[in-house]
Amino acid sequence: MRTLWACLALVLGTVCQAAPPVPYAFGVLNHRSLLLTAAYWNPILGYVSARSGVPLELHIGRTANETTDRVVAGQLDFSYTNHLFTPKRDQLGWRVLARQDTEGIRGQVVVLDSSPVKTLQELAGRTVAFANPYGFTGYYVPMDALLRAGVKITPLFAGNQEAAMGQLMSGEVDAAGVNHQVMADFARRRQLKYRVLAASEPYYDLAVMASPRVSAADGEKVRRAFVGMERDPDGQRVLQLAAQSLGLPNARGFVAADDRDYSNYRIFFKRSRVPVNE
Repeated sequence: MRTLWACLALVLGTVCQAAPPVPYAFGVLNHRSLLLTAAYWNPILGYVSARSGVPLELHIGRTANETTDRVVAGQLDFSYTNHLFTPKRDQLGWRVLARQDTEGIRGQVVVLDSSPVKTLQELAGRTVAFANPYGFTGYYVPMDALLRAGVKITPLFAGNQEAAMGQLMSGEVDAAGVNHQVMADFARRRQLKYRVLAASEPYYDLAVMASPRVSAADGEKVRRAFVGMERDPDGQRVLQLAAQSLGLPNARGFVAADDRDYSNYRIFFKRSRVPVNE
């Protein structure tokens, strides 16, 4: 129980007043800038808190790495992430509650449309931007494709997905390893033309996950609130507001999910040629 009680002892008795519930820390993997991440997620978490009765507060690290480190350090209670399926982090016991209702995400290696590079092999010896060394579709998957193609590159870690895309857009790198959905959103907003050199199989989108210390009851309340957003007029408005903050043409709701939906993440890490130490 996360309700704190403030009690005032008086001469004629004791008066106790309930203080507001302490909110759960909800971490969001920051693919985008802190401002855009907050603009997208604060309305959603406000809705879920109100509908579920489980107060949630947005927590974002300065980089995606830092956000994930906070999860591993036990500083967060819920998280929207796909960084917890590596062999070591899988042992932390976080459980999947829901995911965004999309066809899935793919890791891609992309170049500007104007680039002379036509194949992965032509990237040998060149600089490729990635979000961070924890990223799944933003690092592990595209780097694995490069290694399987026998291509050695110089990686540049930009901090988050859109920062890596900004490096590509400015011409500071020759290519970028990206989450295909975030790349498409960024390109639409910036009117950027790009080409895909390699793309992976689809993986389910990031998961809403709960820490082992979150009760099953509170986790289920949060799951139901996320999943019910699209069926509720107020929830639909919140999703549309969030989408507009990123310039997305359509709102993205949530569907129920569990750990089995992320089995291909675990299979990937067993077979990956990229060293996995986390």
